[in-house]
Amino acid sequence: MSTLLETAPRLTGARQRLAKPELLAPAGSLEKLKFAVHYGADAVYIGGQKYGLRSNADNFSIEQMRQGVAFASRYGAKVFVATNIFAHEEDLPGISDYLKELEDAGIAAIITADPAIVETAQRVAPGLEVHLSTQQSTMNWQAVRFWKEEGLPRVVLARETTMDEIREIKARVGIEIEAFIHGAMCSSVSGRCVLSNHFTDRDSNRGGCCQSCRWKYDLHAEDRSVAEPGQNLFTMSSKDLCMIEHLPALIEAGVDSFKIEGRMKSVHYVASVVNAYRQAIDAYFADPAGYELRREWVEEIGKAANRPLNTGFFFGTPGAAEHIYEPEEKPAPYDFAAVVTDYDAETGIATVQQRSNFKPGMHVEFVGPGGRSFTQAIGELTDADGSRLDAARHPLQAIRLRTDHPVAPYDIMRKKTG
Repeated sequence: MSTLLETAPRLTGARQRLAKPELLAPAGSLEKLKFAVHYGADAVYIGGQKYGLRSNADNFSIEQMRQGVAFASRYGAKVFVATNIFAHEEDLPGISDYLKELEDAGIAAIITADPAIVETAQRVAPGLEVHLSTQQSTMNWQAVRFWKEEGLPRVVLARETTMDEIREIKARVGIEIEAFIHGAMCSSVSGRCVLSNHFTDRDSNRGGCCQSCRWKYDLHAEDRSVAEPGQNLFTMSSKDLCMIEHLPALIEAGVDSFKIEGRMKSVHYVASVVNAYRQAIDAYFADPAGYELRREWVEEIGKAANRPLNTGFFFGTPGAAEHIYEPEEKPAPYDFAAVVTDYDAETGIATVQQRSNFKPGMHVEFVGPGGRSFTQAIGELTDADGSRLDAARHPLQAIRLRTDHPVAPYDIMRKKTG
């Protein structure tokens, strides 16, 4: 990340006023949805308990979807549901009833790839927008035009689409374009992987991906291993995508929705990444001509667990340097220690819910939406009954402590690891 500030373009001169893009965040659980929205997401995408590609995420019941929609609505945010499997015959019974339930729950749109689900949604749940999933690997204007003519208002482009191709699509087709701007990349073509199917009989296109492209492998030449004794095993993992230094180019290319990957990521990751992109987008639209990338946004992303970063396919096909060939032992630089649940302005005492161990004397950072942050040493800790504690050891325990500055519910308290 250290090179981002060195390479980020500085805009000069007047810029045409463009529409502010939607910031679309992942939410693998109801808690993550609330953090994503609170930290600035305009919309979140979630998975239901069927028809999605993240079967290992917590996913949402219909009742949890209703709760998520109610929470998001208070912030003016929307909730989308991924129904992006490629359906087999046994997957289709019940899809009509499920889509009607989503519509009734207040879901704004589904993200889907299978034409059968597209057609069914348009027929039985007309209140649901249908967004074409990246699983369709759409990356040219004629394909985008086809889906527009099928009645879809938005296409989520394949991760392999370049910036020049996005400009061409927007110039030729009047449709909303959604693009991934941060998160994991796949070593195969998006929506076309069968490695998981081959190795584990878990269908990556029906929600069962085993992440086989991130496994450790022994590297062979013909019938012998080429690894030296004790040498790390080979991997073929892609570096993660990060486009925060190129937001002006994405905006001017006409991208309507900036999508962050990561329904399996932590609360801390979702809050940190959304927080950084929210500030950057707002800063650009407050002063396009004077916009500059700020160090604290880059550092905020770096404080969340991630792999090495690059710009994916936006500026050309990634080469050998854009992949990870050795097992990476990169711990998260910061650990999510607690979340603020209440604050008494008269006493300066905050109530926090413990997420990992902390104790008096430890230096921590409090972070809130909009770039609010400060560091302090922890003083006296008490439990909810006022009994003094020598450490916060118990998961989800309510802890009271004095903070140096005001805090608010959903603010995060984190500590350095190591």
